[in-house]
Amino acid sequence: MTGRKIETVKDKEMAASASVAAHLEPAARPPSRFWTLTEGRAFFELGAFYMTRPLLSHLAKGDGHAVQVLPGFMATNASTVPMRRLLNELGYDAHGWDSGRNVRVDNALIARLENQLKRLNDKTGRKVSLVGWSLGGVLARELAKLHPDRVRLVISLGSPICDDRNHTNASRLFELLNGKEPEPMRGGRFRSLGEAPPVPTTSILTKTDGIVHWRGSVQKPTQTPSENIAVYASHIGLGVNPSVMIAVADRLAQPENTWAPFEPSLAVQWMFPKTIVD
Repeated sequence: MTGRKIETVKDKEMAASASVAAHLEPAARPPSRFWTLTEGRAFFELGAFYMTRPLLSHLAKGDGHAVQVLPGFMATNASTVPMRRLLNELGYDAHGWDSGRNVRVDNALIARLENQLKRLNDKTGRKVSLVGWSLGGVLARELAKLHPDRVRLVISLGSPICDDRNHTNASRLFELLNGKEPEPMRGGRFRSLGEAPPVPTTSILTKTDGIVHWRGSVQKPTQTPSENIAVYASHIGLGVNPSVMIAVADRLAQPENTWAPFEPSLAVQWMFPKTIVD
């Protein structure tokens, strides 16, 4: 058999494997309506946050590096105030973003995010950690792809980190405000959302998410350090859920250029489901 024939057979086998994998992968769909209708759970998560606030202040301490926190779709910096106050208390230099309400994904927004990242990095001389909630997590990952030399790590919370918007029930509103192809996509960016940035990356997700189906938040295996952490939470409550705060603090506390998968302590293991993909 000639080399060309061998290559042809291999190509056919790879195509067949990809086809089988595509059939095995569940079709993208938004979350169950039940979970969407019960997103009011977030109020209880906010209450739990403030009830456990004295305990959360004893989480692993930070080393003072800057953390840029990006809010979710239609949200503002007000939504991330509790998290940022906690991070500041733990010893980080936590910042909101400079872009008001997260509505329009255009080149001007990307430029503002890049400028803020550069300022924080230049001011401290240290890499910046990015924490993004929902759409904010998508933006954080893309920002890290543009400037991996300035980013320490990325943490996304319930973010639709795939190219199929059918995973979220906010897709119609997003497209109404941004079009099917937002401005950055027309310029060639945001074309491979499922591809992780070349920095340590953590996706925190919940199987009871009522806005983004959890499968759309699963980080696929990659050559760079990456992981998925499942929690018991609502989508709207991810930014204040105590278990999320525990995971975020643990990830941020890792020394720069040192990374290991998240392992909850025995005392809090019950807060983190062991099985994610099934």
